Amino acid sequence: MARRAENQDALLMAARVGYAINGVLHLLIGWIALSLAWRLGASESADQSGALGALASNTFGRFLLWVAVVGWLGLGLWHLLQAVLSRGEVKDRLKYAAKGLTYLALAWLAFAFARGTGSSSSQQTSDFTASLMSQPFGTALVILVGLVTVGVGVYHIHKGWKRKFLADLQEQPGETVEKLARFGYIAKGVALIVVGGLFGIAALENDPDEATGLDGALKTLLEAPAGQWIVTLVALGFIAFAVYSFVRAKKARV
Repeated sequence: MARRAENQDALLMAARVGYAINGVLHLLIGWIALSLAWRLGASESADQSGALGALASNTFGRFLLWVAVVGWLGLGLWHLLQAVLSRGEVKDRLKYAAKGLTYLALAWLAFAFARGTGSSSSQQTSDFTASLMSQPFGTALVILVGLVTVGVGVYHIHKGWKRKFLADLQEQPGETVEKLARFGYIAKGVALIVVGGLFGIAALENDPDEATGLDGALKTLLEAPAGQWIVTLVALGFIAFAVYSFVRAKKARV
């Protein structure tokens, strides 16, 4: 049954739509981050909730949110099927499963914003951290989440630097897109490492409000020396990753 579902044209099309919606999401996050760096007056958070909230502010954007629900749902199910059907190593199955759950979470987030009930990702991250801290060994759990997030960031940098993303595509995307993808993966990796670091700070200071997700990470980078230029580079990296995502929607191995 899983193999029959995997080969359904509707599911494969939804998965490709999911990659295209990824492009829209990263494009918006990149623009909001640029606005943050250059104080252009954007009021949205520079993260998923800010991007989805911007879409929810107009009719066409709300239409795209419903498209995102379908696309990310299809992409999540496709990755979970790969976790079940993959004949690779355990780590490959776990990677597929983690990606599948991530896309399902994004589908749920898009659904919430499409219905008008979405909330801030930064606040959700702080609430999640507070919930972990209230558990036995809570500080250790938050540190573990931070280390895992840093590990994901390092993985993104490695994947971009070594061009490992080419294995996700059916054919070469072209030299320009390849360079944009490398830049995008590395920029996302840097941002995720800072996000993981904020979890660590929250644990060490026993303050869940320090864990503020991507928006908080970019604002932390903005306070560093040459922070405006660092955030600008990260923002351009997200935009570069958006371009790659649009190409991936066509050329992905699904």
